[in-house]
Amino acid sequence: MLFGLALACILAAGDKPAPPPPLHGVYVVAHRGAHEEAPENTLAAYRRGIELGCDFVEIDVRTTKDGQFVSVHNATVDSYCADGTTGKVRDFTLAQLKALDIGSRIGPEWKDERIPTFDEILDLCRGKIGVYLDLKDAEVAPLIERIRARGMERHVIWYAGPTKLREVAAQCPECIPMPYPGPEKRLAKVIDEFRPTVIASVWDQFSASFVETCHKAGAAVIVDESDPTCWEQAVAWKSDGIQTDHPEKLIAWLKQRG
Repeated sequence: MLFGLALACILAAGDKPAPPPPLHGVYVVAHRGAHEEAPENTLAAYRRGIELGCDFVEIDVRTTKDGQFVSVHNATVDSYCADGTTGKVRDFTLAQLKALDIGSRIGPEWKDERIPTFDEILDLCRGKIGVYLDLKDAEVAPLIERIRARGMERHVIWYAGPTKLREVAAQCPECIPMPYPGPEKRLAKVIDEFRPTVIASVWDQFSASFVETCHKAGAAVIVDESDPTCWEQAVAWKSDGIQTDHPEKLIAWLKQRG
């Protein structure tokens, strides 16, 4: 229905990797997980996204001092720890990060929530929800290895810079790169290079013509919301997905619209 033309073109292409159709007509991407109800980027937030019926949970992948992969949005842990712990994620070992209580700052009921590893997230999401992988600070090859080991190539969409996305395309043809062109004037160049089935955008650079260009190229569009007031316009412009900080409200709104 709302997904319409873009999905039909993508599925018709056949040989191009694309995610499964959306559950509610529009892809609902829970930004940092369903973090209105749980600490962001935790298994609890991702688990809640699954319970709500989201299509994807957004994760932020970084590398630890000992070469492990975790999901933390910021480059430092400064704003996550109630005990005043500070420092760059890259300067902590996985064991040191796992020792941090990142839930208590939200409430005492979350005191046991820890920084999750990439493997833990994949194991939680496999067969239940897609993963919107925001590649902050990590090498591509070992992430592909973990995704392939679980058969999740078509259930992970990769948001990263052009260099990293070229690596994804070269090393994993069955994976789904999702380029972000920025201003619309760069859109044609991005489409020409990547021939993507999914393209990312943000609200202040979004338009009906942006969507139309993507759909003509056989690509769906997932846009970052500004706030819930943009949903109506996003759907009117035939957006295929919305990344939101309010997944429960967005799903309820989509259901209400029928």
